[in-house]
Order: sequence, then structure tokens, then C-alpha cells
Amino acid sequence: MASLEGKVAVVIGAAGKDNMAQSIARRLAADGARLVVAGRDPGSLQQLADELGGLAVARCDLTSEDDLARLAQAAVDRFGGIDIAVNATGWGLLKPFLDTTKEEIEKLAALQFTGAILFYQAMLRAMRDGGSLIQISSATATIMLEDHAAYMGTKAGADHVVRCIANEFGHRGIRANSVAPGFTVTPMTARAGRNPAIIETFAKEYPLGRVGTSEDIAEAVAWLASDACFMTGQTLQVNGGLTLRRNPRNAEIVAAVQAARAAAPRT
Repeated sequence: MASLEGKVAVVIGAAGKDNMAQSIARRLAADGARLVVAGRDPGSLQQLADELGGLAVARCDLTSEDDLARLAQAAVDRFGGIDIAVNATGWGLLKPFLDTTKEEIEKLAALQFTGAILFYQAMLRAMRDGGSLIQISSATATIMLEDHAAYMGTKAGADHVVRCIANEFGHRGIRANSVAPGFTVTPMTARAGRNPAIIETFAKEYPLGRVGTSEDIAEAVAWLASDACFMTGQTLQVNGGLTLRRNPRNAEIVAAVQAARAAAPRT
């Protein structure tokens, strides 16, 4: 276990109960970090902060410069600075390319590209030397998944911004890296995650034989956040080897679901 004692971590995207950001926040806290958790919906955010003995900054919109400045200032006021900043926001839009509207593209770009840049600008202004910025990306920024183009493009763009940050701020000892999960059962993928046929279809493409968990990602984030990490400007593929292969095609997923239904006992 890497020690994060004395470190202050900001995790944005943590408003959804038991989502990936909450798993990350819990893991960082378990390693000794003091947590500032943020999101747009107060929901379970305050409950998480109370659980971790940290600070909740609710109604924090990743696309708002004012909200992000308020978030950074809250971390400074409460804990004296920022050492770790994790962007775990996302919107898993799945839609055929020609059916994706201009409004959807703009919404996704605002959240997953422009918002990511604004978040890191705000964090870097308050970050102490030797800090760590971590972007939750996706294996689909590298490999194909049908009906996912706008999502994939914005995640890939943010990964390149992370490389630029690593290059520009390395002289301060600040590291910037991305973590790329594959299919992970989270609230965002809950509908598909409840279907064993879909999980099995994806798992066949993973050399390690299973899809990922939020805890897998949190473990990688904890290492990237620690002083033991001597890596910057990279995308860590934490997806069981999925990027060595491929995601299943839509037709394969549909066929697997239909076969499972046909094989199910009738009542």
C-alpha cells in the first residue's frame, strides 16, 4: 500500500452513489489522503465526505470556471493546498454516428474535453510542487467500440492534453497521467452490467478473463497519486489486456443476449 499521508486529494465526479469516483476517493482516503469530493448533485456527496472525514463541494459543474475556482479555493482553505487531482467525470453516450446530434456532441465535448482542461487549469493554479493529476480515460480512446465516436474522440483529446501538462509542468515535479479502463460495472453501465450475457461477451476479449471493477481503477489511481510513481505523460491501460484485442461488435452482443434468452427456462 502506497502512503498518501499528508496529501490532499480532489476527486471530481463523486456525486453518484458508489460510482467509480467514490471508489477512488475511498481508496485514496484508505492510504491516508485528505479528501475533497465534488460533483453537481449533492445526493450522496456529503455522505461520502462524512464517511471519509473530508470536504464536500456540491453543485460543482466541471464546465464552470467559477465553480472550479471555488473548488480549488475550498481545498486550499480547508487543507492548505492540493497534491492530487482526479477527474472522474463522464457521460457514456452510445449512439450511431449519423444519429448523434450537434447538441449531444457539444454537451459531450464541454464535459469530457473543455471541462477537463478547465479542471486541470484550476487545480494546477493551487497545486503544490510534486503533485499528481489523473484523468480517467477509456480503452476506447485507443480501440474501437461501435456507436461511441463522440465519447471516444473527447476522451482521446483529453489524454493528449494530459501529455502536454506532463511536459509543461514536469519541472515542478508534477506528474500527469491517464488511466484507461475497459468495460467496468458502474452506475453508468448498470443496465448492461446486470445482463450476464453482455458481461460474458465482453469478458471473452480480456486476456485476464474478466471485466474490470472500480476497485481495479482505484488501485491504479492510488499508485499514480503516490510519490512511488516515476511516470508522467502516459496512459495506463488498466483493462485486463483488452487493448491487446478488441471490444465485441454490437451484433455479437445482441446475438449473445438473444441466445441467453432462448436458453432460459420458461415459466
